[in-house]
Amino acid sequence: MSMASSTTFDPFSQSFTLLLPNGTPFNVTLNELDDFILYSVQISINYAAQLGACLLFLIVLLLLTKPDKRRSPIFAINAVALTLNFLRTLLQCLYFTGPFNKVYAYFAVDYSRVSPSDYANQVAITVLTWVLLVCVEVSLLLQVQVVCITVRRAYRHLILAFSVVIAGLAIGFRLAFCIENAKSILSLESLFPLRWLASATNITTSISICWFCAAFITKLGFALDQRKKLGVGSFGPMQIIFIMGCQTLIIPAIFSIIQYFVDLPSMDSNVLTLVTIFLPLSSLWASASLDYRKKSVEKPKFHGGKLLGSNGTASTGPLVDEKGLIGPLSPSETATSRSSQSNPPSPSNIRDQGIHVDLEAQKMAEPNSRRNGN
Repeated sequence: MSMASSTTFDPFSQSFTLLLPNGTPFNVTLNELDDFILYSVQISINYAAQLGACLLFLIVLLLLTKPDKRRSPIFAINAVALTLNFLRTLLQCLYFTGPFNKVYAYFAVDYSRVSPSDYANQVAITVLTWVLLVCVEVSLLLQVQVVCITVRRAYRHLILAFSVVIAGLAIGFRLAFCIENAKSILSLESLFPLRWLASATNITTSISICWFCAAFITKLGFALDQRKKLGVGSFGPMQIIFIMGCQTLIIPAIFSIIQYFVDLPSMDSNVLTLVTIFLPLSSLWASASLDYRKKSVEKPKFHGGKLLGSNGTASTGPLVDEKGLIGPLSPSETATSRSSQSNPPSPSNIRDQGIHVDLEAQKMAEPNSRRNGN
């Protein structure tokens, strides 16, 4: 009998007894304790990684953004979004190292030793998540407005109106979930009956992100095709936003979908973090490229009918390199430029040629020029 009982005994599935505050005993198995510890470790790693990424990109954004561009709305929104996400993930890490996540408090559902400040931190998390979503939606709206600036007015207004509706739905569902979640935290009630609201919040957020990115990716796809036909092969601001838009569409969408199939803690929180990181990254890249292109198309200096180089010496060579950024627009123009290298074009022609070649980039730079009084 002793040998038979020893072979069926599993020491890894043992249970131990704990007592409630009123002295009532209850059992907890080792498997349940292992699951609790594993969940806490996994989700803490997840939030810690998001925290570090947001802090890193916030520092990069502050250091690499030029002072004159720090007054723009897109910079303010991106900086605020990164700051909010940093605070949100920081408070989440504090939750899993605080009294809410103690072993006895969890299994006995006894939160009598949780301080009011800990409750306030939990309410702040759900509020910060809603404010962060508002910043993300506004940032996406601004980007759609920029890339649709060359679209017909009727189509542009239609796209913007539909975008506002989708963004409003995502923000509205998140606000409703924020209110219900705050109530459940303060009353220590389960949100399980409102799981449909949590699912609807995640779905509307994912649809919103995919719609915004699909809208300007489609528009920029046509723009890049036209730039290719014009013979412009270098990366410009529109191409940069196109590439970053693909990332913003695909990666958060993947994370928002696999959360329903992969049992990993808090997968949905990565969606907002990824969008918050990619938006300022694309803006920095586009801004740096636009500054470089502006320097490349500066007016050349003429003296005595000759072109002066950057060092002030005269030159009789071609004004624009055929392989440069602002090259010929067609093979016929290539032949013309080669046969007339001794007679360089005028500065006004070069400026007009640059505008035709980089129409989309000029459209992006136009509002800034108006603000600066140019």
